[in-house]
Amino acid sequence: MAHIIVVGNEKGGAGKSTVSMHVATALARLGNKVSTLDLDLRQRSLGRYFENRRNFLSTEKLELPSPRHHDLPEIDASKLKPGENIYDHRLSAAVAELESDSDFILIDCPGSHTRLSQVAHSLADTLITPLNDSFIDFDLLARIDSKGEKILGPSVYSEMVWNARQLRAQAGLKPIDWVVVRNRVGTQRMVNKEKMQRAIEMLSQRIGFRVASGFSERVIFRELFPRGLTLLDLKDIGVKQLNISNIAARQELRDMMRELNLPGVEIDF
Repeated sequence: MAHIIVVGNEKGGAGKSTVSMHVATALARLGNKVSTLDLDLRQRSLGRYFENRRNFLSTEKLELPSPRHHDLPEIDASKLKPGENIYDHRLSAAVAELESDSDFILIDCPGSHTRLSQVAHSLADTLITPLNDSFIDFDLLARIDSKGEKILGPSVYSEMVWNARQLRAQAGLKPIDWVVVRNRVGTQRMVNKEKMQRAIEMLSQRIGFRVASGFSERVIFRELFPRGLTLLDLKDIGVKQLNISNIAARQELRDMMRELNLPGVEIDF
């Protein structure tokens, strides 16, 4: 059975597709069979990423380790029973088709609450939630007092994850390993940064997630998108010497992959 990784939260701009692309490609480079699904049927950032990759590799006549990206299959709505949701069937059909021939299935969710996203979370063996280092983003997980020091209660996204955990427990499945990945953390020591760290540590103990380091804000990620490339591809396309920022970004990717602690994965890039 494939290990299912879901990358999600309910806020755009947190870096979900960038994290998804790098995690999926890193796993493929480590010799795993990786399949990906993009549940943002409108924007399709991850799908576009892979389209760009296929076009670039074809034009440059290159072969690089790559995940296999798939669209959700179409379902004949006339065959559904009363009350059945077509999106449930589209996602379950996709996973059923891919799991026997994949080591990992990575599902990238939209930055909003949708039926597809809700179902995907209940399928997650590992849930990765990228979070910008901001109390605006933190509010997605929990309500906090005006001083940023006391957790008042869980917010909408945490409640959705809790519901997904309940569904998995009822089905006799193993618990979700929930990992909150802190993106765009400032390098300087700042009061807001320290408050965020304390708040996330408090909340992780309260609602049960692990914390991992993510990506800093770097121009390289925006530059790679039109070619569908990742940090791990640079040397293979002829970049002989990485600059300091690129080297630091590769180290961030190594650190994140190690902290995700995915089954059977040893980081050697």
